[in-house]
Amino acid sequence: MVAAQKINKDLQEERDKVTFVIEEFAKWFYGGPRQLHEKRFLENYILSDPDLQSDVDPSYLSHKEKYEEAIRRVVVILKRIDKLQAEGHKIDNVHKKVLGSMIVSNVFKEGSPLTTHIGMFGQALASLGTPEQQAEWLDRALRCRIWGTYVQTELGHGTFVRGLEVTSTYDPKTKEFVINSPTTTSYKWWPGGLAHTVNHVVVFAQLYSLGKHHGIQPFIVQVRDFETHKPMKGIIIGEIGTKVGFNTVNNGFLAFDNVRIPLKNMLMRNSQVLENGEFIKSQSPVLNYGVMTEVRVDIVNGMAQHLAKAVTIAMRYSTVRRQSPIDPKLPEPKIIEHVTQQMKIFPAIAKVIAIKVAADKLYNLYDEITAEVKSGNLSRLPDLHALSCCLKVVTTNEVAQSVQICRLACGGHGFLNSSGFHDIYGNVVAAQHYEGENTVLLLQTARYLIKAWSQVLQGKKLTPSVEYLSAYKSGQLGKWKGSPNGILTALQAATAGQIALAYKHLEERKKTSSVEVATSQTGIELAKASELHCQVFLLSSLMWSVNRAAKYFSKALGEVFQDILHIYAYDLALRNLGSMLQFVSFSSADLEQLQMDFEASLKKFKNNSIGVVDGFDIPDSVLGSTLGAYDGDVYERLLSAAKKSPLNQEDVNKSFDLYLKPFIKSNL
Repeated sequence: MVAAQKINKDLQEERDKVTFVIEEFAKWFYGGPRQLHEKRFLENYILSDPDLQSDVDPSYLSHKEKYEEAIRRVVVILKRIDKLQAEGHKIDNVHKKVLGSMIVSNVFKEGSPLTTHIGMFGQALASLGTPEQQAEWLDRALRCRIWGTYVQTELGHGTFVRGLEVTSTYDPKTKEFVINSPTTTSYKWWPGGLAHTVNHVVVFAQLYSLGKHHGIQPFIVQVRDFETHKPMKGIIIGEIGTKVGFNTVNNGFLAFDNVRIPLKNMLMRNSQVLENGEFIKSQSPVLNYGVMTEVRVDIVNGMAQHLAKAVTIAMRYSTVRRQSPIDPKLPEPKIIEHVTQQMKIFPAIAKVIAIKVAADKLYNLYDEITAEVKSGNLSRLPDLHALSCCLKVVTTNEVAQSVQICRLACGGHGFLNSSGFHDIYGNVVAAQHYEGENTVLLLQTARYLIKAWSQVLQGKKLTPSVEYLSAYKSGQLGKWKGSPNGILTALQAATAGQIALAYKHLEERKKTSSVEVATSQTGIELAKASELHCQVFLLSSLMWSVNRAAKYFSKALGEVFQDILHIYAYDLALRNLGSMLQFVSFSSADLEQLQMDFEASLKKFKNNSIGVVDGFDIPDSVLGSTLGAYDGDVYERLLSAAKKSPLNQEDVNKSFDLYLKPFIKSNL
């Protein structure tokens, strides 16, 4: 990768122990040699632009300066992409592959102002617009000649979409919609890029026509003038303020005061309003929310990439850092020699692989079901929705926790901005909030699981993701075996048992209260069932991928995949013992053996751990960390970064003469 560098001897010593070909792993991780080559080409082509280099870390800039610098960098990258295309390089969906990927994660440490434009605006036009509407707006959006965002959430309503307050009322006399924000709580709130970046929005509003209400529908609205960028008439727009992270995403607020748009600006691929005001209903209202499903799939994939950065930093630092003798007669060891350090980092490495595999499987499922929907078959949409909801929740929660563990594993140095953890963590925890409140999403998955259990009781055939419920009902699950496959079976039994228990309590509560009240009262059990169902999907997907890899990759790499599977399965079992003990028979010897197997799996994986994180193929220009650089020169990088602090550019800060000296010299 960067063989010409002088490598820290401890780091090189660990690399020399690796038993597999790292390049082979990298090709697998990125989907094949072509995809890996394309990623590297784009990294080199985009990030080599000198206008993206800066001696001043953005963290030292003011909030306003950060945004302005982010916009400057966006334009540099867009020009670079234009140049790439002019040179004849044909790369499909290149704007998303650059601006919607990890490639620019160190360029925009706190997110890009075009994040939502790249991730949602174009997709909304593609999935919600008619061919005529796509001809007018989509191509310009994909080429970033108009900039837009996806506007749904309001100040007073988020995940509860039906509660949105912004209205769009059709006026048949002028053939226009009149959009209004009737209350303070109806202000649109949060969309990325909305504040000062975009000039268009896809907005979701309550539709009224001929005095009738027709639910939530999407509309495209120009919010800023093309020439001056000033807000259009009736548009009230601004920024919502600083946040824990994502501070250059330019999240904004938006309100409408009798804003008129033409009839053609209602996105009518699914539902339509005719010139006379007649409303033609979609075959399924959920089709309007397909964009959110795709974004949740993107989030799952993004979590794997963010965690890959975190474990790369923690693993390389742990290989270079020496501290706390294990044997007092020997020198201080690399901290990765401590089994407690391995316990922190190795399961996180395994999670990267498990989440990446689950994301790949979810992408394939999304493509299959999208094709079915286009042909009028909506039967598998609920399955996709249920999986995307719970995976978004579990992966964002677990990755946030794992990034924090990796940061803590780096001691005090992990608390520095220059470590890179601050930015990774800020980007990850943001995903816990957007595209659906996590508990609500778990309850949406639970609704699907309860229905599936009801079908089991009726003897009906289930979709593949929940087939294990039938096996549980027929008594095929519940016997403990300490292998990954045995752990999967035990987890399936625990999940099915939890679903059955929630179903039982829900039915009992429905006898004395409404369905809504009964569901609310059973919420804790339902949410737990959804989390377990997601863990079943993650483990089963990883097992499938590892078994497949054994057929197509070298024996050495196949063994590494097996080691990763064992770490992931044992760690998962230990974290979910409470749930499994309720529905699976264990002996004390079984539990003791599980812990011993977990510790043995850490030891077995150790020599290949650095090879796996190297195989994530994250160059220093993307990693952006003093602790995790490929050469392992941690201490020189830490000192160099510290010297760049603006406070170190003068020997005496002016605050001494202004405040400290007068106080010291005073007679007080």
